[in-house]
Amino acid sequence: MVIMSKKHANDAKSKEYLDRYMAGVEKRNPGEPEFQQAVFEVASTIFPYIADKPEYHENQILERMAEPDRVVYFRVPWTDDAGNVRTNRGFRVQFNNAIGPYKGGLRFHPSVNLSILKFLGYEQTFKNSLTGLPIGGGKGGANFNPKGKSDNEVMRFCQSFVTELYRHIGEDTDVPAGDIGVGAREIGYMFGQYKRITNRFVGVLTGKGLEFGGSKMRTEATGYGAMFFLRNMLEHAGGGMEGMRISISGSGNVATHAAEKALQLGAKPLTLSDSGGFVYCADGFNQEQIDWVKELKNVRRGRISETADEFSNVEYHDGKRPWGVEVDCAVPSATQNEVNGEEAAMMVKNGVKAVAEAANMPCEQAAVDAFIEAGVMFGPAKAVNAGGVGVSGLEMSQNSARIAWDEDHLRGLLENMMGDIHESCVRYGTEKIGPVNYLRGANIAGFVKVADAMISYGHV
Repeated sequence: MVIMSKKHANDAKSKEYLDRYMAGVEKRNPGEPEFQQAVFEVASTIFPYIADKPEYHENQILERMAEPDRVVYFRVPWTDDAGNVRTNRGFRVQFNNAIGPYKGGLRFHPSVNLSILKFLGYEQTFKNSLTGLPIGGGKGGANFNPKGKSDNEVMRFCQSFVTELYRHIGEDTDVPAGDIGVGAREIGYMFGQYKRITNRFVGVLTGKGLEFGGSKMRTEATGYGAMFFLRNMLEHAGGGMEGMRISISGSGNVATHAAEKALQLGAKPLTLSDSGGFVYCADGFNQEQIDWVKELKNVRRGRISETADEFSNVEYHDGKRPWGVEVDCAVPSATQNEVNGEEAAMMVKNGVKAVAEAANMPCEQAAVDAFIEAGVMFGPAKAVNAGGVGVSGLEMSQNSARIAWDEDHLRGLLENMMGDIHESCVRYGTEKIGPVNYLRGANIAGFVKVADAMISYGHV
């Protein structure tokens, strides 16, 4: 007769529950692979944790968490510069407001669909919980591509988008922000339309310009916060940032500010990228080069390949991603599923010590598994990139109180917030034997706060 230990029995029971749970998620959400992937990543770490906690099972917490409170889906008609009427799809996924008003970005990109927005809203719920601020999870956007559009076309689209969205948002209900394709320009157009329709000047959007209620440090927050978290991981393991060679993907706000903060902390950012390929600087990008890329992307809206034309010590690799470069740390900062299992195995073989997800779910499940199995420190997105929404939450506080904090104060709040998130991950992710499992720690830390709030409200 085989006698199972209590731990092994719980593990077997958790596996059975997980398989049954995911079968239900897949049945209810067909054709939504990104959302299914996000739910599995969380549930696979949560089920072992709640195996001996009946209150979470009795209240069907994970089942309820996988269903958004509501999804708003609407038509967005607009007129291009040639006078043609165009139509796009707009969405707002209000996922969970157990601990505060819905909070999450708006994404304007041709790839936007319900699966991607549900995955982002689901992740946002846990991420916002980790910040310690009273904000729930949501996400939205449209399958509109701002690239190649004139300012007037973008303005007309944003105004049409908000003409429908405004009735579903509010400073105490749902506070959207920016994301891919939605920067200061788009936020300005949307806030202007909201103010015009409602005749109210309130903090209903974050990422605003400083002239009309925006917060200092918001542009830098996600990239800076990611580097603070990476530094915390390295220091917890007995190391530090000094001299670390870092590969970074992307070239938007997150990537360029991650490179900037890495440089300030003594590391060497070696790569940046866009959809066309990546650039590599063996010496590490300096501040002048990083500032040049910021201007290239934010003002001229050019291609990353132009960096190699401008600087003689920069190489451009067409059609490739930067994960083959030998580095100490990797910071994927572009988009979801940009690191696959084969690339992860190559990174492990090349000796990568730590991976910090600065984008939302940039690593495929096979890549996550490869890193964790190899003992690579793996910081999941919901912890690593929480600094962005954290400072957005601080912008909400400033708007509510009609105040503006200075940059040094906000930088200190951001650094402390990322330290607190790291401590939460260590607390819930540390077994008696072995290194910190940051994925497990982030998922459980984010889950507990939301789950306990949901139980307090009863079956609603």
